[in-house]
Amino acid sequence: MRATGLPAPGPNAAGGESSTNEIIAAEVSALGDLDLHALRVRWRKLFRKEAPGHLTRSLLLRILAYRVQANAFGDLDRETLRFLDRIARGRRAGEATPVPPVAETRTLKAGSQLVREHDGVMHRVTVVEGGYAWEGTTYGSLSEVARAITGTRWNGPRFFGLRDRPTRTKAGGAA
Repeated sequence: MRATGLPAPGPNAAGGESSTNEIIAAEVSALGDLDLHALRVRWRKLFRKEAPGHLTRSLLLRILAYRVQANAFGDLDRETLRFLDRIARGRRAGEATPVPPVAETRTLKAGSQLVREHDGVMHRVTVVEGGYAWEGTTYGSLSEVARAITGTRWNGPRFFGLRDRPTRTKAGGAA
């Protein structure tokens, strides 16, 4: 057993290899079934300290889900962490300067999961080599997955929250 309480990846009872992605997805999904007390216990196990008392159940759940995935698949790179820290320090110091946009320099790693609720159904898409897997089918782009889910054309990265909506401009004006 791992510290998470789930078996380590490896051969399963059927004799095949169990997927780390499936194990982590199950672990994250199981967090949603925990009450506030159980989430705080889980926090103590992951962070080795008490959870801040002001955190709501929803926020505890999100932070724990992030940490479980980051522990399994890797956390933010140093450059991004420094950038976020610089923004936070500026905000604490009362600076109201806008945050400059960051150019997207990385692509999603195989094994990453994108989760989106649509029409009351949670959809989980896994990044695989050469595409995106959803409900047993591999698609070449996120836009194809979004169309399969919704039945309409979507910008895939925008549908999955990877890209903000563009700023609309007035005719003849700047953004």
